[in-house]
Amino acid sequence: MKRSHLRPRALATVKLGARRRWTVYGVALGVWATGALWLAFHNVLKRNTPFGQEPNPLEPWWLKLHGAFAFASVWLFGLLWAAHILGGWSSHRRRWSGGVLFALFGVLIASGYLLYYVGDDSLRTTISLAHWIIGLAAPAPFLWHRFAPVQQSKG
Repeated sequence: MKRSHLRPRALATVKLGARRRWTVYGVALGVWATGALWLAFHNVLKRNTPFGQEPNPLEPWWLKLHGAFAFASVWLFGLLWAAHILGGWSSHRRRWSGGVLFALFGVLIASGYLLYYVGDDSLRTTISLAHWIIGLAAPAPFLWHRFAPVQQSKG
């Protein structure tokens, strides 16, 4: 199978249009903020009652919103795959930062899936810890990718 259909895309810009770029920013901010808020409400903002600490009533809503934004981010990943990732990878520009983002997103998808389905409490605790550490840190590699100088292809 000939792959010549990819060559013109590699020479074209891989910069997203304004609408797509702001959609990516909005969904990324939404998934990050709802995850951080769930974490805060789950671990810090519990209610003190005469019967001890109870979950905050907003905690499940943050988790539901986080799931909705996560679903949107997986859909958006498909859009980025076609409109940005394939062309960017072929052009060799920002490959390291893009590869790191791709790997982190894959780990977040897999760990989110496992958090939903794994029943073993000790394994779930480990997966949860990895998921929220990577998730909270995710803006740093995104900013690295977004603002890194463009490296031209060597060949």
